[in-house]
Amino acid sequence: MIKLLQLGGTSNLIILKSQSHRLFSQLHKQKLLVKYLNVTHYLQPFKRNYATSEVSKVKSESRKRLVILGTGWSSYSVLKTVNKNIYDVIVISPRNHFLFTPLLASTTVGTLEFRSIIEPVRNTGFRDSAHYHLSYATHLDTKKQEINCTSVLKPSLQYSLRYDKLVIGVGALTNTFGVPGVQENAFFLKEIADARRIRNRILNNFELSVQPNIDPKEQQRLLQIVIVGGGPTGVEFGAELYDFVEQDLVRLYRQQSKQVRVTLVESNKILSSFDTRLQAYAERKMKQRKGFNILQTTVIEVKPDSVKLKDGTSIPCALVVWSTGLAPRDFTKTLNLTKNKSGQIITDRYLRVIGESAKNIFAIGDCADIEEMSLPCTAQVAERKGRYLSKFLNSDCNEEKVGPFEFKSLGMLAYIGHFQGVSDTPQLKIKGVASWFLWRSAYLTRLGSWRLRMQVPLDWTKTILFGRDISRIE
Repeated sequence: MIKLLQLGGTSNLIILKSQSHRLFSQLHKQKLLVKYLNVTHYLQPFKRNYATSEVSKVKSESRKRLVILGTGWSSYSVLKTVNKNIYDVIVISPRNHFLFTPLLASTTVGTLEFRSIIEPVRNTGFRDSAHYHLSYATHLDTKKQEINCTSVLKPSLQYSLRYDKLVIGVGALTNTFGVPGVQENAFFLKEIADARRIRNRILNNFELSVQPNIDPKEQQRLLQIVIVGGGPTGVEFGAELYDFVEQDLVRLYRQQSKQVRVTLVESNKILSSFDTRLQAYAERKMKQRKGFNILQTTVIEVKPDSVKLKDGTSIPCALVVWSTGLAPRDFTKTLNLTKNKSGQIITDRYLRVIGESAKNIFAIGDCADIEEMSLPCTAQVAERKGRYLSKFLNSDCNEEKVGPFEFKSLGMLAYIGHFQGVSDTPQLKIKGVASWFLWRSAYLTRLGSWRLRMQVPLDWTKTILFGRDISRIE
């Protein structure tokens, strides 16, 4: 005998109570039956949203609540790979997308479009649409196991969220080293919004330089750009500027393109983490370019119309891009957790925060470092930490099953302009066009989705065939 009961308002679920073992077996083989209490639920397979609120609530109570702070390389890696059958995953971040930072410099001059290197976080799939919060984490209460949040869209809206396990992956800020005027007058290159501001400033400066009644000295200043920091970000931004000048400005701003001056200021050696031969090659190539210069010194002040160097000299300029080191975010500073001298949260080899007896708080990415295993703050390290942490969480934090975190670098890549690059890998140390091809191929395969893997080559192709888009959009 079979009893059918149609639940009011829910056309997706029919409850069957069957005494027929034969019928039950047939349905079970078709994976259409789920047992709950003493009632067998027959679920229509072609419907996605088939669970009632009562069933969903019971299932949710059996899952642990995993709260992830941030949507950078480390946090996004956890979000994509953690087992959502084990955890209710809740993400808190003021940025609703993942940003492929190695190609960020390419967007500052229009080689790539902004949306070609970002992937919306919601595309990963949340069990509940309310499991993503466009908010800032403001305070952590480890005793109550709660995180306090403030809405990005409505700052007056403040609330708390409970967690069973917490992943802190809030990243870091660019370090100004206390240099006066940096916050007010320099541009950083960490987010899409930064790249957009830089792109608009470049276009504004060039347009203003061709307008009537502009003093020759002011015109010269408008066409001067200073990059502070000779790491991969600073070098690649300089490379993109060089390509922009050589491939586009010569036909769009013929006279002005001859007056462009780019100065890269670095206190040490450019690309200091690379092999010395590759460093020397990159430096030599950059110095050979007309209008491009490298200064080995430090900036002691950034003014609205110039930068002041350690020796007292001043460089007039209309754009300063600051790319030097990392500093902790305000939220990280407020945390009463074990930290190193740089303000990073210290973890063990299982990425658990040192000193937390509950062992349910993890820290990954640029905001954290491993005790007695300090690693560089790179996208590669952050992504690998995220993947490891997902594996550890999926094993219910079984140390014997997963083992401690290990890291082996796959190498470093940097673009230096004019279809040339440098590649420092454990197996190969290559430079020139071959390295540029490897740079593009490697990053193309690492993009977060097939949508981006299609958009980026299209942008590259459009740039080669039609030039860069110089439309000014505020």
